[in-house]
Amino acid sequence: MVCAKTIDLLNENPDADAEWLEEFLLQVMLDEFEVNVDDESGFEVAEQIMRMRKDCIKGEFREVLQLKERWDARGGRGEDVGKLFEKERDEREDETSGSEGDDREGGADVDMDEAPPLVRVRQPVLPEVDEDGFTKVTKKG
Repeated sequence: MVCAKTIDLLNENPDADAEWLEEFLLQVMLDEFEVNVDDESGFEVAEQIMRMRKDCIKGEFREVLQLKERWDARGGRGEDVGKLFEKERDEREDETSGSEGDDREGGADVDMDEAPPLVRVRQPVLPEVDEDGFTKVTKKG
């Protein structure tokens, strides 16, 4: 689905460059997969796509065929992306394990009371009804 959208957008925007495509790809990664790519790989991928697109227009498919051979050699599977995420999580845990917050608090959790309400809730004024069944009119405020 993402591939089809990318191809359609490139066909609709023949003047698109690698930077424009990078922005699109990064947005797709964030929207579809909730992944914020910040290692400059988005631009590398965009450049590769633009290069292969130009080659295909010229009738040169060498790079596309090489990419397909790599895909087929892996049995039609990409890299195990789950391992990459686990590695990233491990690195983040190492960075946060010695944070200043633990030193300040002595490492203990602090019991916190419930947060106060942000807006005062006004109790609805119930109408007063006298013994004859008439509603008493009162001043607001």
